[in-house]
Amino acid sequence: MAEFVMPILGSDMTEGKLVEWKKKPGDRVNKGEIIAEVDTEKATIEVEAFQTGVIERLITSPGDTVPVGTVMAIIREDGKPSAQPKVDVQREQPKKAALPAAPLIPPAPPVGESIRLRISPAAKQLAADLGVDPFTVQGTGPDGAITRQDIEAAGKRVVVPSPTEAAGAAIDRQGRLRQTIAAAMARSKREIPHYYLSTTIDMGRAMTWLTDQNLKRPVTDRLLYGVLLIKAVALALREVPELNGLWKEHGATQSPDIHIGVAIALRQGGLVAPAIHQTDKQTLGELMKSFQEVVKRARAGTLRSSEFSDPTITVTSLGEQGVETVFGVIYPPQVALVGFGKLVERPWVVDGQVAARPVITATLAADHRVTDGHRGAIFLSAVDRLLQEPDAL
Repeated sequence: MAEFVMPILGSDMTEGKLVEWKKKPGDRVNKGEIIAEVDTEKATIEVEAFQTGVIERLITSPGDTVPVGTVMAIIREDGKPSAQPKVDVQREQPKKAALPAAPLIPPAPPVGESIRLRISPAAKQLAADLGVDPFTVQGTGPDGAITRQDIEAAGKRVVVPSPTEAAGAAIDRQGRLRQTIAAAMARSKREIPHYYLSTTIDMGRAMTWLTDQNLKRPVTDRLLYGVLLIKAVALALREVPELNGLWKEHGATQSPDIHIGVAIALRQGGLVAPAIHQTDKQTLGELMKSFQEVVKRARAGTLRSSEFSDPTITVTSLGEQGVETVFGVIYPPQVALVGFGKLVERPWVVDGQVAARPVITATLAADHRVTDGHRGAIFLSAVDRLLQEPDAL
């Protein structure tokens, strides 16, 4: 038996609200498959299963606020017999509102018994249209089947917020997001001895190569120069791997994999920095698709738990906002952050001649407990060298 617990989706997370189970008792789930949706201060996140097996028991219910580390479900791992799980009673009791006197859902089946929702396609479609969760509806049809009339009745109980209430909720969420970010950044500056380095990089060769490449590609497959920067950072981390890791209670731990977190500004305010997994192993075309996908899902509020928990370093860029230099704050437990400013034309000496060249300022904020300025300088020099050889990215 394996316990599925509320994961830590960032060092500043203490609890999450279960929005929806994507699986029910008796369903098979594979490692990495989406099993639940959890609402945090930053976003609604799709949580992945940590192991392969069969859902034995769901302990928490949609709407429950669950502390990090609390058991939410029991999964029977492959090859292991079904058994009544022993669950810590205190851990099994998440914070939740008082239950109504008359429950709207039937009692849970015995452990290991699958829940089969009896509902017609028409009633199911109506439930989707009205925003009604069929699992919260008591069916009145044959054998407890849910009818259109049951859904209509339940729909009348669904409270639709007014535009004013909805706007207030959005403002409240944004305020909570800012508080979460403030707490993480205050902790970072309080606990992490930052050191900062910067360098200016000639992007002439990279931009010429990029222009030529994009002429050969369909419009939908063209690359942004930002993916060149991300890939150069990923490859430079192979040369200075101590910047690619986390600071735990007992010291620094290097990550064997490079999962770059990309800072993404949210339209409603605030930002997130989800991971692009195995960044160094992706081609530029693959990396472009991964970047577009993660930006799309971040702004749609459908990021996955691994994208929140796996970043080993963060890259941020404020070039689109016209900023030439950005010195970032490390996001704990990471030990480094790389920043890029906007691409600008500056006088530059090339082969003894002064010419106008496109340049960009790259910065490094690093944890002095883990590395020093010498290693940081080698890292930025590697980023510069790699961008002079765009064919090798």
